[in-house]
Amino acid sequence: MGLKINELWVVLKIIKHYQEEGQGSEVVQGVLLGLVVDDRLEITNCFPFPQHTEDDADFDEVQYQMEMMRSLRHVNIDHLHVGWYQSTYYGSFVSRALLDSQFSYQHAIEESVVLIYDPIKTAQGSLSLKAYRLTPKLMEICKEKDFTPEGLKKANIGFEHMFEEVPIVIKNSHLISVLMWELEDKSTVADKHELLNLSSSNHLEKSLQLLMDRVDDMSQDIVKYNTYSRNLSKQQQQKHQYLQRRQQENAQRQSRGEPPLPEEDITKMFKPPQPPPRMDTLLIAGQINNYCQNVKEFTSQNLGKLFMAEALQGHN
Repeated sequence: MGLKINELWVVLKIIKHYQEEGQGSEVVQGVLLGLVVDDRLEITNCFPFPQHTEDDADFDEVQYQMEMMRSLRHVNIDHLHVGWYQSTYYGSFVSRALLDSQFSYQHAIEESVVLIYDPIKTAQGSLSLKAYRLTPKLMEICKEKDFTPEGLKKANIGFEHMFEEVPIVIKNSHLISVLMWELEDKSTVADKHELLNLSSSNHLEKSLQLLMDRVDDMSQDIVKYNTYSRNLSKQQQQKHQYLQRRQQENAQRQSRGEPPLPEEDITKMFKPPQPPPRMDTLLIAGQINNYCQNVKEFTSQNLGKLFMAEALQGHN
């Protein structure tokens, strides 16, 4: 399935929403509206979720969405719910909250997508807008709610099989295209040269810091899982020793002509330790992979700028 954004102003509304209400790492979210045509999803409109605080306890997001879509229908604007969008901070969007939200959308509306807008990368000179869906494997796991190590192993799912990226095509009307050409002609030469700016220390440093934080989280999860494995192995040994002692005692009682010991429920005596949830570990691994991809893309762009600058110097 492909994703088609029919109007540039949909993208501009998302950008404007972040500029007005998003600050730093604060996330803004909204609803995507459109329709399904053949094998592609067309987005024709969107509206934001309003920011609300703890004082707004009476605010109902579902009721707000229904009222907005009802108002759009009255003015003959596409009002079908086809997904949602969210801003991200240096690519930090792979989380349990996003997983649960996208599962709810995709379970109710099969074609739903989530658009991820990265304002930091966009400020570097290129629009960063990506669309994702949950894979069928992950949808089945979320329906069964079996996030145990055995359940994930049985499903044969890794972090690379959690989300699937949907290709995006942004289509403008002819009038919008003409306007963009005029704005490009009016832009100054100095602004265009800013795209060749080689300074990247702040962006790269922050990305690597976030990457190290998630690696630390992964290490803590690995320690928890290793502790669980040791406790489980220790309990299995204790259970085996208990059964051996009981078998030997029954043999001795039988040789003396005594009745065997009464049957006991082993599962109550040796309750297995609770396994740590592995879904959080998969999400951390997915976020680490996303950070690595961001660093790779950013450094490759900078290397291209360096070679370009070197070639320009050679001609001068």
